[in-house]
Amino acid sequence: MSDFSDFEDEESVEEPDFDDEQETNEEEEEEPTDNPLTKEMMGDALSLICKTGSGLAHAYVRLDIHDKSITDISLLNSYIHLRYVDISGNKLKEIVALNSLTHMLTLKADKNLLRSVKMDKLPYLQVASFANNKIMDTEGIEQPLLETLNLRGNDIIEVTGLDPEKLSCLKTLELRSNKLVSTKGIELPNLTRLYLAANNIKVLEGLPKLSNLVFLHLRENNIEILDGFSDELCSLQYINLRQNNISELSEVSKLKCLPMLRALVLLENPVCLENGYRIEVLILLRKLERLDKDHINEDERQEAEEIYEQRCQEEAQTASAEVIELEEDD
Repeated sequence: MSDFSDFEDEESVEEPDFDDEQETNEEEEEEPTDNPLTKEMMGDALSLICKTGSGLAHAYVRLDIHDKSITDISLLNSYIHLRYVDISGNKLKEIVALNSLTHMLTLKADKNLLRSVKMDKLPYLQVASFANNKIMDTEGIEQPLLETLNLRGNDIIEVTGLDPEKLSCLKTLELRSNKLVSTKGIELPNLTRLYLAANNIKVLEGLPKLSNLVFLHLRENNIEILDGFSDELCSLQYINLRQNNISELSEVSKLKCLPMLRALVLLENPVCLENGYRIEVLILLRKLERLDKDHINEDERQEAEEIYEQRCQEEAQTASAEVIELEEDD
């Protein structure tokens, strides 16, 4: 039996705080007062001294300057050794100055006024978070070592410009609470975790390209049809489809092509109202180890296996009778 410890808390993955988001949007309606980053502010925001270059010099490499209502970070052009940068909760509309930080490893730029994430290629950047901004597209993201990208709570309608060759290390992509209507454009073969909850997704497209995807979070969308899955998703183990519009067991049957699927969440879909829902799903997806919040117990598995075998026998008998009938007609 697979170990689902990594997925146990995924049903309660922290969702965006919409009250906070609403307050932020209301504040954005007014033009922010100029408040550039100053050397005085930097004095309190810098920490963690590390060796630089040849190892003979030292510099501060961590910057934590969040929630200061800063509107301009041009000063950062002079702090080229920064590796860990947190500029969240400010009033930034652009982050061009970050292009000078060629040693940066992690960037947190949540809750600003950004409309784009276009940046120069930063050779060591591994984690970047732009949650709860005003970003409308995914163009211009070309970071060779980027492993985690967070774009939650923005205004993205369509994913474009994500080049698998320029994002070859990307493992986790967070796109919850945007305005997506399709999964098209997310064709990153090395991706392992994909968060797409709380969008307007109706169509599943491009998924077969995600051959290394293990975890797919599609909660709270408008999905009725489960076309789009294929056996090319050979690593996919967990799918969360809670709060969608799936009403037919025949749609669930389309997941049979997934060779590694072990955990499925269908709560708050109309199909859950079907008589014997859990057993019927287990008959269709016989390798499941967890359905919704509960692991499949031995009694359920045995019942499902017995019904499956009985139905197979009935189908074989029906097929045999049809063959005999055809032969007699001849």
